[in-house]
Amino acid sequence: MLRYTLRRLGMLGVTLLVASVLIFLITAVLPGDIGRIILGPFAEESAVRALNESLGLNDPLVWRYFDWIAGVLQGDWGQSMSLNTPVLPLALERFSRSLALAALAVAMLLPLAIGAGVAAGRRPGGPLDRVLSVVGLGLGAMPEFVTGVLLIVVLGLGLDWFPVQATTPADGSVWAVIHGLMLPALCLVLLLFAYLFRMTRSGMLSALEADYTRTARLKGLPERLVLRRHVLRNALLPTVTVMGAQLGWLVGGLVVVESLFRYPGIGSLLHNAATNKDIPLLAGCTLLVTAVFSLANLAADLVYALLNPRVRDALAD
Repeated sequence: MLRYTLRRLGMLGVTLLVASVLIFLITAVLPGDIGRIILGPFAEESAVRALNESLGLNDPLVWRYFDWIAGVLQGDWGQSMSLNTPVLPLALERFSRSLALAALAVAMLLPLAIGAGVAAGRRPGGPLDRVLSVVGLGLGAMPEFVTGVLLIVVLGLGLDWFPVQATTPADGSVWAVIHGLMLPALCLVLLLFAYLFRMTRSGMLSALEADYTRTARLKGLPERLVLRRHVLRNALLPTVTVMGAQLGWLVGGLVVVESLFRYPGIGSLLHNAATNKDIPLLAGCTLLVTAVFSLANLAADLVYALLNPRVRDALAD
């Protein structure tokens, strides 16, 4: 297991290195003159050229990359051009906000989707299975901006249960934070419910038809013990891997949801950086999101290896 973990960490390092090269190259070829963006459209051309020279933008692309990645490794991620603040503290602060929103969404999503998948998988083709499958199919077909608008109209404006603009009061209680983030969290739950429900249901069907389940029943074990010890443990293994990828997306892929609910997270910060052509901020936020996504997948792989005896045996061999 230790060798597997070290090997996966090495692959993670390679992944982040390649990602950093791609991020730098993409941001480097974006249209727009950095000096002109900073000084404004009415600045003199000589001043723009002098600023570009002082920022090293006229240096070869390879040297610019090495200067940037060296600063990243030392904790200097550059200065935001639009907000005039260091990139790393700003990105980490916004990341913590997105993490709070993702944690609330996951806390609601896991019991709801897994419980529905287990209930549907135990009686495939039954009324409950059909209803949940249709609901999941309908929710999965709706993009997040449509779901978010419906939640705002119904729960925010119509019933006035939750604020339409997501807020996290600094001096508020936990319940006040949950109340302020409920609408975007519900939007994420409805968006991811279908995928997680289908994975859990499929895992339940495979586990119920497996040989070890039939053997446990032939031994005379009560049905609740068969479900708890044999079926659920194996049925939820694919869900663990899927949830790792979804967790990475929840933290880094919230551009639409955070913009819709005006929530100051990493997703909305990415959107603002792209809109304002803030290259240092865009590159830094993208690299942070890539690292979070990679770490979430690494954690999912390690948990899967710990829960699956066949993987552990293969690693031991």
